[in-house]
Amino acid sequence: MAMAWQPKYTISNKLLLTIREIGESIGEIKAQHLSHTTLASLELNARELSSYASTSIEGNPLPLTDVKRLLKTGKESIRDTEREVLNYNNALQALYKSVRQNRFDLSVLTLEKVQGQVVDGLMDNPSHCGALRQDPVIIRNSRNIDEVVFIPPDAKDVRQLTKALMVFVNHNIGKIDPVILAGIFHRQNVIIHPFIDGNGRTTRLLTTTILGEAGLDLFEIFSFEDYYNRNITRYFKAVGLEGDYYDLKDNIDFSAWLEYFAEGILDELRRIIKLLPEQSGPKPRLESHHQQVLDYIRERGSITQREYGAISKRSLASRKLDFEKLIHLGFIEARGVGRGTYYVSALSK
Repeated sequence: MAMAWQPKYTISNKLLLTIREIGESIGEIKAQHLSHTTLASLELNARELSSYASTSIEGNPLPLTDVKRLLKTGKESIRDTEREVLNYNNALQALYKSVRQNRFDLSVLTLEKVQGQVVDGLMDNPSHCGALRQDPVIIRNSRNIDEVVFIPPDAKDVRQLTKALMVFVNHNIGKIDPVILAGIFHRQNVIIHPFIDGNGRTTRLLTTTILGEAGLDLFEIFSFEDYYNRNITRYFKAVGLEGDYYDLKDNIDFSAWLEYFAEGILDELRRIIKLLPEQSGPKPRLESHHQQVLDYIRERGSITQREYGAISKRSLASRKLDFEKLIHLGFIEARGVGRGTYYVSALSK
């Protein structure tokens, strides 16, 4: 049985505000009631950007224009740089499909499978493809290979550490905000460094999938990898550690990383909003009582008219209008009928 693992982090005001803005940005996108054609176009754009950015982070020199052309033609890869991009895109599509069909299962086996897809045809040693590492690894400075930056956990501890991470994530889906949960997975998996190669790409793929599985709607149309690629040095500094894992493991704090991780998602959502057609008239504004409803749903999962009345001094007629506005803007959905009606977030699947 995997050992219990609990990450250390603080939910700062900055993180809370960013997560709130993420929810509002998703609500703004959903409120436009985009057609399936538009959503499909946004998803394709996100996959192109993710496949480009995530492989670029690892040193792939293909420009975005070439990546777009490669994914459009779907030709058989000739060079390793092309194969790397195609592998990433194929793995991303397979993971999207598994979430849509409720077949996604976060496990060591899934982790190994995704890494196998990522490095397929790119590794000299087949034993390093689709299997947790059995050998030690050392992270060196890319500009000075004689400088050791980080020594990850010993190979003998990798499986246990990985299982513990999977248990933590699976246990907390629906209990911890998707942004926080996916962010914790992202950094811890990078720290464990479970494979000889393909760790970063595998981690970023599964981070996207966990966002969707944990309930962040529209996860398929944004590419947070682009945010990292724009400042790779900052990304590596935020996600990684410096020193020996065993000297650091008891004092690893995820707080600053989670703020950075959430910033990346919000930055990407804002980029998408700029791509959408302008709506006529002023943008909808949420009042404090609207936010009170959304906060209640975030904490409790749902809200009824009676519950809203208990926490608000607004009249019954005003409360009905509040629900109608939040439904119209795409923030909430009504469930049940008559007196049994209750309202849940429309920003989660």
